[in-house]
Amino acid sequence: MLKKMTDKVLDKLFSDLLSLEASTNKKIPPVHLWNPELSGDMDLVIDREGRWIHEGGEIKRPALVKLFSSILKKEDNEYFLVTPVEKWRIKVDLAPFFITSAKRNIRGDIQAINCMTSVGDNVVVGPNHKLWIEYEIGSDEPIPLVHIRFGLPGLLSRNVFYQIVEWADCEEVSKKRHLKITSMGKTFSLGQID
Repeated sequence: MLKKMTDKVLDKLFSDLLSLEASTNKKIPPVHLWNPELSGDMDLVIDREGRWIHEGGEIKRPALVKLFSSILKKEDNEYFLVTPVEKWRIKVDLAPFFITSAKRNIRGDIQAINCMTSVGDNVVVGPNHKLWIEYEIGSDEPIPLVHIRFGLPGLLSRNVFYQIVEWADCEEVSKKRHLKITSMGKTFSLGQID
């Protein structure tokens, strides 16, 4: 059983992970403050695996994808690339970020799950980066997501999701078994297993 710890103690315990996360976020422009008028629609799609498809062809230059990902903004379930003076609507199949790896860090009996996106974002699952499960209508296949920044989610790759499931604990709630994972003192449900 994990000890109850204050956020301040947890922040100190995992300061190296939180510093890595902060250094990643320093490079992100303040898109949440930019509100230009809509410039139009761009033929750009971010597919389910985090690939950026422009006019039917995948953008293969990682530096360009990383640049575009830094100016992403979400408003009312629509996604945009924004600058202080332009705003282009794009299409996102499921989530704009794709989480390709996760690490489990245990200090004492407290754990923190650190996730990395395909474009280099580094987040620690916890109060500021919640993990949740969604389901498509008519399907019982889980869609595991983590908040990356500014309301933008990241989809866990299948391998990362299975890895996190391995780290999870089973808990009985109302005579039904649920998988739960704890990170930075917060518990997140991975769904019912009965």
